[in-house]
Amino acid sequence: MLSDSTTTIVTGRPLVADVVAGAPRVAEIAARCAEETEAARRLAPEVADAVREAGFGRHFVPAAFGGAEGRFVDMTAAVTVVGQGCASAAWAASLSAYAARYGAFLPLGGQAEIWADGPNALMAGALMPAGKAEPASGGWRLTGEWKYISGVRFADWVFACSAVPNGQVGPDGRPEVRFFAVPRADIAVKDTWFTMGMRGTGSDTMVLDDVFVPEHRTLSRFDINAGRATVSEARCHTVPVDALNGLPLAVPVLGAARGALRVAAEQTMRRVDRRGAPVREKPPVQIELARSAGEVDAAELLMQRAARVADGIEQTRDGEAPVRGPRDLALAVQMLVSAVDRLFRSGGTTAHFESDPVQRFWRDVNTAASHVIFDFEAAGAAFGAWALGVEGAESGR
Repeated sequence: MLSDSTTTIVTGRPLVADVVAGAPRVAEIAARCAEETEAARRLAPEVADAVREAGFGRHFVPAAFGGAEGRFVDMTAAVTVVGQGCASAAWAASLSAYAARYGAFLPLGGQAEIWADGPNALMAGALMPAGKAEPASGGWRLTGEWKYISGVRFADWVFACSAVPNGQVGPDGRPEVRFFAVPRADIAVKDTWFTMGMRGTGSDTMVLDDVFVPEHRTLSRFDINAGRATVSEARCHTVPVDALNGLPLAVPVLGAARGALRVAAEQTMRRVDRRGAPVREKPPVQIELARSAGEVDAAELLMQRAARVADGIEQTRDGEAPVRGPRDLALAVQMLVSAVDRLFRSGGTTAHFESDPVQRFWRDVNTAASHVIFDFEAAGAAFGAWALGVEGAESGR
């Protein structure tokens, strides 16, 4: 049982982070509301409220605005727990928490505005630049559509991103991309999220029509990439984005795989063969479960190591983190797919019914794993080039 999150140790950090203490309740509510969430293709309101109350929104918020300035290892633990109840809830909670990190890179006036009502505001963010940003007096005007904005319907603020004219040029020759904090009142949502899996993430399309965003609510992606927060010196704000990589997206898959493993084991305990003999006593069944459990454990170890590196708890060699992290997470997700595929196949015909939670986890894991960030060919080539001393190794990412 988790300890009281208000108990502190000598350093003043909670013995158990609020988000970790609150995760089991979110998982329980999310599992109970899973059918409602899937049918609506967005989080059930009760789930979104639980995510907020558990502290996902404030975990990475600067202390100056009431946030926890929390650790990545704690967020990883919390998201894993939630994913065992519902992968969509874990995905939305994870991305909302990580989107809140962007706020630490805004000018102080922007930070004061987005957290004016406290640190628990829920955020969403675009991962890819889209739309059009045009300079205007005192800020920018945004128009266009941004696809796949997970949690857009319950977010208080959304960080839209767009390439900007006449901006900086990065060392790779790419033009500057800026993020723009947009309040829910300025957002229209197009209902576009009709998918096989991860149905409840509500990753619909955000539409902005000539929305004005003042300068104090914008930030450069260059600053996020480099870990140049406005004033915070907390590790969660100063870590380069390369150290995080796909962690926010990979951990919900881990949670879903753990959920599938638990449910499959419970079902196997109850199954009998045509002769009425317990299926659980058959060595091939035991071995298949063992293999899937081992793959899930191995994937979790890789993700925990990535979180420790992001927190600065574990060090890497010079130049290794930007290539090892993507390799580890892509490989981990591959193992999770393998584990859940095996569990799904072993479930027989009953696993194919929509009422069976294993098929939901199977759909969710395979859908999430299709994200381009988990392409092992690209991640593996980048790591291999670095390990073999090929010049410009990171260009393959």
